[in-house]
Amino acid sequence: MVLARGSAVVTVCATGVLALAGCTSGEDGGTAEPTRSTTGTAAPASPASPSASATAAASPTPVPVTGPGQKLVTMTVSGGFAGVRQEVVLLGDSTVRTTEEDKVEVSPATKAEFTELRTLLGDPALEDVPGTAMSSGAADMFQYTLRFDGRTVVTDRTSDGPALDRLIDALSEWLPGH
Repeated sequence: MVLARGSAVVTVCATGVLALAGCTSGEDGGTAEPTRSTTGTAAPASPASPSASATAAASPTPVPVTGPGQKLVTMTVSGGFAGVRQEVVLLGDSTVRTTEEDKVEVSPATKAEFTELRTLLGDPALEDVPGTAMSSGAADMFQYTLRFDGRTVVTDRTSDGPALDRLIDALSEWLPGH
């Protein structure tokens, strides 16, 4: 009897230790398998890139708004086979102004859309985006010029930049024809 009770205690203790380590004891009480952590802990940073590790550890927060007329971001899309020129501007009063040729539209963003765009602008990974990221061998590509936070970024989206791509995708939703 004591042995069976002792085995149960050992099993309970082992299960508790495995749970603390992020593992489960399989259905049959056998091998342990890792479980997905929900704590959001980041992987250890590479010592070779301190700025990248600081950027990866920081989470995006919405950029502040200083006034209704503030231009939080301006994105101009130009080029392509047809010679497109479109612009989208996010203003501090949560309106979005789009321009294509001589046609200007002003649309209100919902509170959720405004917060999402401001959060994308607050992504620390944008600090690592170079001012110019263009492919010299690409013809008839769209060129995206973004002005935000006192800087200008020009890209044709051929380089890997997930934070910038997310921002461009979100702003593109406001452009005519989308």
